[in-house]
Parts: sequence; structure tokens; C-alpha cells
Amino acid sequence: MSSPETPAPERREVTVRRAPKYVPFLILGALVGIAVAAFIAFGIPGDENWDPSAVFGFFLVLCGAGGAILGAIAALILDRLSVRRAERAVVESVPEADDDDLPEPGGRS
Repeated sequence: MSSPETPAPERREVTVRRAPKYVPFLILGALVGIAVAAFIAFGIPGDENWDPSAVFGFFLVLCGAGGAILGAIAALILDRLSVRRAERAVVESVPEADDDDLPEPGGRS
């Protein structure tokens, strides 16, 4: 029951969905790209004329950027899937309580 001085609660329909955060996907993709660059530079035998650290630096840029792009694409795909699985809900506003309406700490009223 609402008293005459409190307004009627407002009802609204909202969409609820779980959307991915993009930054962790970008970071994870870049880290996987760095691991791939390290494997290419130090794990695969290459030409003796090239220093492995120079090869690593070159592939670090390519694979790190490529991994970040693939991470962003994965986040976009998951975001699209979350739009399909979105649910509708009805929410109701709750009026703010005054300090005298709150119970005292320790269970005393």
C-alpha cells in the first residue's frame, strides 16, 4: 500500500543481457600473438644470417597486432550472440527510504 505522499512506483521494461568486455579479449589476443611470435623466432630453426631477437621483434609486431584483432573479432561475435539471448524484464522503481524508516543496527526498532 502506498501512502498519499509517496508517488506510485514507475514500471519500465528493460533488456537484460551479458555483454563481453572488449579490453580483456584484446589483451588475451595480443598475449597469444606474442607467444606465437616467440615460438616462431626461437622455436623454429631459421637462417643463420638473422638474429633470433630481431626476428622476434618483427613477428612481435605482426603477431601481437593480429592476435589483438582476432580477440576483438571474438568479442564482437560473442556480443552478437548475447544480443540474440537477451531477455526482457519489467523493473519497478523503489522510493528512497528516509533515515527514520531504516531499522537500527543490532535489530532494535
